[in-house]
Amino acid sequence: MQIERGYMHKFDYSFLDNGMLPSQLVNVTASISSLKSSSQFRKNSFEKIFTELEKIAKIQSVKSSNEIEGIVTSDERIIQIVQQNSAPINHNEQEILGYRDALNLIHSEYQNIQFNENTVLALHKILLSATDYNYGGIYKSDDNVILEIDSYGNKKVRFAPVPANETKMAMEQLFLAFMDANSNSNINSLLLIPCVILDFLCIHPFKDGNGRMSRLLSLLLLYKYGFDVGKYISFEEQINKNKGLYYLSLKESSENWHESSNTYFPFMLNFLTTLYECYQNLDKRFAIVNSNKITKSARIEATVLNSLLPISKSEICKILPDVSPTTVEAVLGKMVKNGIITTVGSGRGTKYIRK
Repeated sequence: MQIERGYMHKFDYSFLDNGMLPSQLVNVTASISSLKSSSQFRKNSFEKIFTELEKIAKIQSVKSSNEIEGIVTSDERIIQIVQQNSAPINHNEQEILGYRDALNLIHSEYQNIQFNENTVLALHKILLSATDYNYGGIYKSDDNVILEIDSYGNKKVRFAPVPANETKMAMEQLFLAFMDANSNSNINSLLLIPCVILDFLCIHPFKDGNGRMSRLLSLLLLYKYGFDVGKYISFEEQINKNKGLYYLSLKESSENWHESSNTYFPFMLNFLTTLYECYQNLDKRFAIVNSNKITKSARIEATVLNSLLPISKSEICKILPDVSPTTVEAVLGKMVKNGIITTVGSGRGTKYIRK
């Protein structure tokens, strides 16, 4: 399907330097910067706790980012795949494995990875490397559309991305516009990142995997500029929890995108609010696991109830290093007896999850 256009979207982020940003954006950006400072101090002082939070968040990120696209498997299998204890047994798990590998690379190498064409193509190749697709790391060769299905099952085109024959040029313009804005000290990087991600989604450069790539690139850029909360509280999970609002902001900000008369503000606000919520959740999680004012029983209960995936006694002990295994076992037994949580697995492999 060929979509004829006589012009291309103008990639220009200079509007971020004009001082006319909505007050909501200014306020949430200031709040994020404040929470970032406190989390950095804690991370340096409580390395063990943050190491355990990272393990949990990685599982939640892999699960949630794929789930948004309808790529699912059981929680138990997600854990096994992320912890590299099991090979994929079906196509969905192949897709999940690819996301795990791309995410691991970003977690370990983000400081050395540049935001450019080579990086985007390499990450996409990794994302699809476990599947039998032959187009990983290659821009789309056919035009694609984003469809909307109403309650009656009728389909309509919600958005027509950049045509295939203009994709490489559009991506080049995106990278150049990013470099230009990034070199401007008056432009806040935290405001620039969601603009770049919106443009990436509007280009939709790949045949498959654009949504997951947008989330991987979001983390890469956030980490590079010091906003690494997504390593400890899953950014993708937060999007998934409020994906209705996410898609609404994407729709609002992509209207008239091809004509370069769209507004980035709805998507920027949703993106930054999601990030702010991650920092808030990290603040709450840390307060729970490291507070001497809250009883040990309450901290154990909160740790289990705040985990979206089954969690073992040993994992709880690592998150709460000052609480004895005997106390953890006693509280878990009481919670099971009272019907608050249920068990998954048996013996040493027993894990616990909110009922």
